[in-house]
Amino acid sequence: MSCYSLIISLMASLTLSIACRDQSQTQIHDTAAQEDFTWNLPSHIPLPIIDPENPMSEAKFQLGRHLFYDERLSGNASMSCSSCHQQEKAFSDGRVLAIGSTGQTHPRNSQSLSNVAYNATLTWANSVLITVEKQVFVPLFSETPIEHGLTRENWPDVVLKLKLEARYTDLFKMAYPEDSDHFTEAQITKALAVFVRGLTSFDSPYDRHLAGDNKGYSESAAAGEKLFFSEKMECFHCHGGYNFSDSTADRTTSFINRPFHNTGLYNIDNTGRYPEGNRGIFELTSRESDMGRFRAPSLRNVAKTAPYMHDGSVAELSNVLDFYSAGGRNITSGPHQGDGRKNPFKDGFVTGFTLSEQEKRDVISFLESLTDEKFLTNPRFANPW
Repeated sequence: MSCYSLIISLMASLTLSIACRDQSQTQIHDTAAQEDFTWNLPSHIPLPIIDPENPMSEAKFQLGRHLFYDERLSGNASMSCSSCHQQEKAFSDGRVLAIGSTGQTHPRNSQSLSNVAYNATLTWANSVLITVEKQVFVPLFSETPIEHGLTRENWPDVVLKLKLEARYTDLFKMAYPEDSDHFTEAQITKALAVFVRGLTSFDSPYDRHLAGDNKGYSESAAAGEKLFFSEKMECFHCHGGYNFSDSTADRTTSFINRPFHNTGLYNIDNTGRYPEGNRGIFELTSRESDMGRFRAPSLRNVAKTAPYMHDGSVAELSNVLDFYSAGGRNITSGPHQGDGRKNPFKDGFVTGFTLSEQEKRDVISFLESLTDEKFLTNPRFANPW
């Protein structure tokens, strides 16, 4: 190819790129114009990305809130979304592993729903689930493991139970005024997604400190902040930005990064392996290098979401710091025996560090300063029943 042809080709590609970007921005603005919703975000926090097919509205939010707390939305009417996502625990559940409606144990720990709207991917290890709408569907109809226990066979009975609740008649009509039919699977999924997407949390002592109000932000937290954002600890590489996760996207994002990390939690028989059924995105890609790679969750309200890690195997924040300080976990006996510090697929930022006892207390103080007490008690997010 001649230089002239190459230049023309590059110019055409650039023009197409700009056109696509402009079209994308136009779609975002058009979608925003359709929204009848107040986000209650600080001025420096951008709006999250939403599904153009599911604009935010207050009516859908309120319908979704009722559905989120309704145990009738399960096969045996024993479990609601709030069973695994409790407000006082930042919408996690405090268990090591989640338990479904039939008593089946989930292989993974229930994640917090704080600012889930800003997650570039959903769940611990799925690069395909990138919208809340698709994620909501998973626990409702999951068979392996069973969570809510909904099936095509029991779905009509579940819908009938919802229809018998008089409050829902008006809620569905207000949420979907243009639809002639209500109580559909799509309407329920979209309403739940709107409620979950609306669970924003940006009013912690750390946030107020950034705004110039240091009340509630201790000297210890300030010292821990410096350590957290230092090259000594490397925390900010995976837990940086306004949402304290490198897997974050919003309406100002030009390129969405969706990273996953192996932190050296396991190294079974020193072969790099993780436990069966809990091997990260390797279970989707089958690439050896993806073994043990999970998404870095947001650290907002992290002090309220123990236990930690994808399998809940680390009990407290102090244990988390010990784990990263060691550069991984060395399991000396049992079926998972192996030195995670030497896992060949471990992320390069998990190298270990040394903290004094005071420095450790300072970092924990900083992590505790990310707790948004209003979020944990806000009546807007609470059980309406």
